[in-house]
Amino acid sequence: MAVLLILLALGLLIAGAWAGLSVLVLAPLLAVLAALAADAPVLAAYTQVFMEAAGGFVVSFFPLFLLGALFGKVMDASGAAQILARAIATAVGPANAILAVVLACAVLTYGGVSLFVVAFVAWPLARALFAETGLPARLIPATIALGAFTFTMTALPGTPSIQNAIPMATFGTTPFAAPGLGLIAAAAMLGLGMIWLRYRARALQADTPPVMPPASLGDVPMPLWAAVAPILSVGVVTLAMGWMVLPALQTGYLALPQYGETDLARVGGLWSVITALTVALVLALVLSRPPELMKTLNEGAESALLPLFNTASLVGFGAVIATLPGFEVLRQGLDGLAGGNVVVTAALSSGALAGITGSASGGMSIALDVLGPSLMAQAVAQSVDPALLHRVVSVATGGLDTLPHNGAVITLLGICGMTHRQAYGDIFMVAVLAPILACALIIVLGSTFGSF
Repeated sequence: MAVLLILLALGLLIAGAWAGLSVLVLAPLLAVLAALAADAPVLAAYTQVFMEAAGGFVVSFFPLFLLGALFGKVMDASGAAQILARAIATAVGPANAILAVVLACAVLTYGGVSLFVVAFVAWPLARALFAETGLPARLIPATIALGAFTFTMTALPGTPSIQNAIPMATFGTTPFAAPGLGLIAAAAMLGLGMIWLRYRARALQADTPPVMPPASLGDVPMPLWAAVAPILSVGVVTLAMGWMVLPALQTGYLALPQYGETDLARVGGLWSVITALTVALVLALVLSRPPELMKTLNEGAESALLPLFNTASLVGFGAVIATLPGFEVLRQGLDGLAGGNVVVTAALSSGALAGITGSASGGMSIALDVLGPSLMAQAVAQSVDPALLHRVVSVATGGLDTLPHNGAVITLLGICGMTHRQAYGDIFMVAVLAPILACALIIVLGSTFGSF
């Protein structure tokens, strides 16, 4: 009965999101109702659990959301993102319109542009390419989702995404944790996703009216290198910070109470990503020179708030669920399925919480807050490299997170002017099923050969 209560709350969250209700309203409401149904102290659950978890997430990751949104807005307003997307589309060719959109989204998100911004940038490009080649418009959301929501978010080593940053503090790793496994997972997601989209394109093309082309995207007087340089700088600066700059610093002061009694291993990865996004933002401002600079920065800052607070609200919902009796029953059931294997336990627990919250970063934060010390202890006992746990947790949360109540899914469908009924099935195949299969693959490889 206790587990059914959790499933009911999750079902209502999905149904409400499907109907178009904001998770800012849904998440706290359902968290309170779940606490009430479980006979937990409702006000304490809201103020001491929901708000503490939501606020903690904002405190920890506000800089990443802000810098990512500012960078994305500058790239968008200046036309740099469009130039880069068009260059990729030209290089791949109109006959490969689906792959062109996927790669354009992937380059932008791997370069640090927020996936919400990428969705806005990719929509007119995808619409034009799909119209030119007669592809069905209902596949555009899934095509963008494959490029922006999957392998560049969780698998590719070095990605500055929040989903790759969160595990670093728990496991003492870097953004490049288990790079070989990350590349294999990325290839699996991309390959499976492309197979599905091409199959669906052939099946739907004969019965689908052509996409109406958008208005002209216009010409932006900017050389390609100026659009590429800020994107490239993200990876270069992240590597330089992690391998050269930070290790050379004296950081003993981090052990003091006013700095959280921590060490460089726990904060170095976050510092690297913050620095890399800052450098990329400055480069974008200097090289692309967006018009109406003040307006661009203001809009970029404001655009960070909705995804940040949507995610924080879902984190609060998940935190309340984690205090209910049914969660412990669910956790023990997942442990039983894992058979004592810490890698499988990490994947199942973090993936389940990502599904409950509808957020990879939200589910990951809760899972590592609750289970992080236990997972590390088990990893030491089983001689498992923390880098393997980092990559598996990251990839595992990038599957079930993309259920219908996911904020990015709702935003993407709104941008494309489509409903869940029209487009979610294909999103599920490329952004839920494919990442789950990729995660299973690297769990087998990591358990057999270790981290690499």
